[in-house]
Amino acid sequence: MSKTVYVKLSFIILLFSSPLSSHAGVFYDSLGREVILCSMPMRIVSLAPSITEMIYFLGLGDRLVGVTQFSYFPEEARNKPKVGAYTDIDVERVITLNPDLVIATADGNKRGDVKMLEEGGIPVYVINPRKVNQLLDTIERLGEICGVPDRAERLVNDLRERVMRVVKAVRNKGRPLVLLVINVRPLMSVNRNTIHHDIIQLAGGRNMTGDQPITYPKLNMEAVVKRRPDVIIISCMERGGEYEKARNQWFRWSALPAVQKGNVYLIDSDLIDRPAPRVVSGLEAMARLIHPEIQGHERQ
Repeated sequence: MSKTVYVKLSFIILLFSSPLSSHAGVFYDSLGREVILCSMPMRIVSLAPSITEMIYFLGLGDRLVGVTQFSYFPEEARNKPKVGAYTDIDVERVITLNPDLVIATADGNKRGDVKMLEEGGIPVYVINPRKVNQLLDTIERLGEICGVPDRAERLVNDLRERVMRVVKAVRNKGRPLVLLVINVRPLMSVNRNTIHHDIIQLAGGRNMTGDQPITYPKLNMEAVVKRRPDVIIISCMERGGEYEKARNQWFRWSALPAVQKGNVYLIDSDLIDRPAPRVVSGLEAMARLIHPEIQGHERQ
């Protein structure tokens, strides 16, 4: 008997015998993979900081038995057992935590790690949000999988309303050309295959590097000067210091429209780099930078 058949037969048996079998079922993840759960997941391992944030957002932090490094939001996540970096998972450590569900991300986690966990009999649900609305859908699906669909729907509906307020606030405004700097040295930005691109679009801007073939393209100043961005936004992990210095250095390039208008800003990278609920706050912040005239309107 193959392992796949054995697992499915075991699922059928538990479906009719487990006291939590009302929640048992077959779920399909973002990659279309079949994930079988025999009961409501109560021991969850998150394989990315963004996933950790989603689980806490759903009020299920007590079910997390393992998280990756740099899972520091909310603060309680710092105290959870660590299973390595999301790009370098300690598979043996995950298995010793005896999870009944592992949640992984297609953008970062290695397929080999996912395969090894599944071979160890652990269900792995993979997410892959590349746009804000996909992220919100993902949070709702995780709520369903974890048995809190009503709570998830309520929380996500609030996020959706905030997104729509931003979209409404920037509607019929001009669409400035935006250069988002995600790395200072070397100078790097993002193309259309990222959630950053979607945030810029929803915030009423145009991503200067959206048409680049590489997801995170490296740029030179000649290319930037040629494209003449109206707004430059630097994704930073700290207030002041190196990033404030990097911001000030842009003002040497007086030929750029962004510099002439004083439209060179810093934005908290946690709000836009992680596909997590705080992305909506990142969208609101981005909209205020691109369209200062809407201050306050996106929150009404």
